Amino acid sequence: MTTGTPTDGAPADKAAPQQDGSEANGTVAAGSVASVDPRLLVRERGFAGYLDDLVRRLRTGELGSLPVIVGLIVIGLVFQFQDSAFLSANNLSNLFVQSAGTGLIAVGIVFVLLLGEIDLSVGSVSGMSAAVLAVLNINQGMNEVLAMILAILVGMAAGALHGFFFARIGVPAFVVTLAGLLGWNGLMLQILGPSGTINLNDDGVVAQLTNHYFADKIWAMGLATVCVLAFLGFSLLDARRRKAADVPSRPLSEIVLRTVVVAIPAYAAALVFNSYKGLPLAVVIFVGVIVLGDFVLRRTTYGRQVFAVGGSSEAAARAGISVPMIRITVYAIAGTMAAVGGLFFASQINAANQSSGAGSLLMNCIAAAVIGGTSLFGGRGKTWSALLGALVIQSINSGMALLGTGSAVRDMITGAVLLAAVVIDSVSRRTQKTAGRA
Repeated sequence: MTTGTPTDGAPADKAAPQQDGSEANGTVAAGSVASVDPRLLVRERGFAGYLDDLVRRLRTGELGSLPVIVGLIVIGLVFQFQDSAFLSANNLSNLFVQSAGTGLIAVGIVFVLLLGEIDLSVGSVSGMSAAVLAVLNINQGMNEVLAMILAILVGMAAGALHGFFFARIGVPAFVVTLAGLLGWNGLMLQILGPSGTINLNDDGVVAQLTNHYFADKIWAMGLATVCVLAFLGFSLLDARRRKAADVPSRPLSEIVLRTVVVAIPAYAAALVFNSYKGLPLAVVIFVGVIVLGDFVLRRTTYGRQVFAVGGSSEAAARAGISVPMIRITVYAIAGTMAAVGGLFFASQINAANQSSGAGSLLMNCIAAAVIGGTSLFGGRGKTWSALLGALVIQSINSGMALLGTGSAVRDMITGAVLLAAVVIDSVSRRTQKTAGRA
């Protein structure tokens, strides 16, 4: 890096070209400093550079998924010490399957939280969608797949209605979705009728959502391999595109290292599934939805607009983004994911009843998104937060169940974990503001 003060006898007006790829007739003005991307300096120093960069990120509050990953490890070790069955293939496989319903609803919550808003209706929407499915399929004799599609569309319409009142009418999202929580729950009870419970077909499509396993071991290993190769391929493609655009890109050694980090948990999960019944269908769908959501948020114009609106709706509007459209569609996504999650919960009990979508479901879904790393203040988060957060909550529930602990203690512990996640988020934001990075 060359500065305007020559140290080797070279004239100041013959300084080296700028490192950002732009040159002004091959020279820079005397007294100026060439622009160098800090990421290049980090990579040039090798391992020491990455270690210093990690320390810098921690000091400035850029914690990422580190707290929740550490939390998962601690939870696993604590419960394994208390009961050796916690880390068994049986328990871990069931834990993943039981996390799917909560996690799928939490994916929709992630989109809403990115706007800096909240959706209190997802529990009631999930229960109502399950009731619609049961009535259409069992009571009315409709084809089950068609009934599932209509049930999901009902959830989407409910979410879009919330978004309309919020974005177009100006009713606060808290009030709109609170009204939805009460109204959709009442509609669910009305749909179910006097009996209050409708049992589903034991061999139906919905029943298979959480009960079907791909027993052949090649399925789990194949999915892990596809995920790892896809990650490697996209990383190489991204590096190639960035290099072609003459902007900083990850070197091959870093890409390989990151791929190894992804491969370890992927193949570990495959081994766990193969040690029990095989790859669960619920996990395949859950991971597929997360990957799709991550692609939408990170790789599409729509996703960037969601982040923009969450960062500053006024600035987004001045940039030409249709803020009402983004808000309506985000709430429609939340309603859609609530309906999908409701089908998974109906699959677990093979019925739709008056307790569908009730209890602690709403709080667990919001907690999953927040605990996983999505900010309550908007503008920061990813769909993978739903997976991590759902695993934390289900790990607590599973561990407490093994120890025979009551639901009261489980709720208190989950509440404490949620509070800790919000405190970390708040401290992180404050630290970033202090460091001038917010």
